[in-house]
Amino acid sequence: MNPRMLAVSQRSYGGPEVLEVVETGRPEPGPGEVLVRVRAAGVNPADRRIRSGEIRRFGEPPFTLGLDLSGVVERVGAGVRRFRPGDAVFGNAFPPRGAYAEYAVTAEDRLAALPPHLDHVHAAALPTAGLTAWQPLTRVAPVAAGQRVLVHAAAGAVGHLAVQIAKARGAYVIGTARAAGHGLLRDLGADEAVDYTDTDFAEAVKDVDVVLDPIAGDYGPRSLRTLAPGGVLIDVRGSGPDRTAVRREAEARGLRFAEFGFTPSGADLAELAALAGDGRLRVAVGEVLPLARAAEAHELSASGRAEGKIVLSVSDRR
Repeated sequence: MNPRMLAVSQRSYGGPEVLEVVETGRPEPGPGEVLVRVRAAGVNPADRRIRSGEIRRFGEPPFTLGLDLSGVVERVGAGVRRFRPGDAVFGNAFPPRGAYAEYAVTAEDRLAALPPHLDHVHAAALPTAGLTAWQPLTRVAPVAAGQRVLVHAAAGAVGHLAVQIAKARGAYVIGTARAAGHGLLRDLGADEAVDYTDTDFAEAVKDVDVVLDPIAGDYGPRSLRTLAPGGVLIDVRGSGPDRTAVRREAEARGLRFAEFGFTPSGADLAELAALAGDGRLRVAVGEVLPLARAAEAHELSASGRAEGKIVLSVSDRR
């Protein structure tokens, strides 16, 4: 009989109420894969969109959610060379074998070694949000010293990391956030903070080289007005709003518009871990809930009341 584990599963698309804790068989790693005993799993907005059926690229239920994990290697599949049982790791997993479980299987190249300065909870908050901030600012529009960068939702999961990454690369950073988040932005090194609830950022901010936008919608066309000639607007919202209008307007203005979705990368996670190690990147964790309260975590995430990432704490029964 295969060993058993607890996991959060759903048998249909729907609201948080479809999430249920079930006992199921422990997955086995295939070639190039690693079985991780999960210690913590990050909660992302994408998890809610997969749960509801807005995103259906992972197939039909039943499946287990969870894109971010941190834990300890239990077993490795054939051909795995970088990790061995007992190694602490963090990285990405995907449905149907997601991270909301006591054990998860993922590809070796989606993992990085857990550095000594990160605990499992903070490491689990980093992969998806961190890569969504890191890859655009180092690959799509590599930020250099002296450039001006505007980060929307700068106190949010992606935004607070993007602020620090841009600062680490020598940029002058402006962030949009509610006034309550301005203290956090200052602590993270932002040079300016704009309260979008009482100030039109499109009028207040000018001559920026790069805009990182995790909101989309009308933020796209408005953000184009802040860019200097040759500037780049990077939309990291993922699927959802139609970008036709902003794409056409960017072209008409001689500006660059890019839609971006992160690529799992253990190498890039190692770079983020190095930044955290030398004090240039801090991961903000708001709420930590047990695995059995995954539905509550989704409700909290949707409410926008949590400051920082929401993380599920996982402990197996061994």
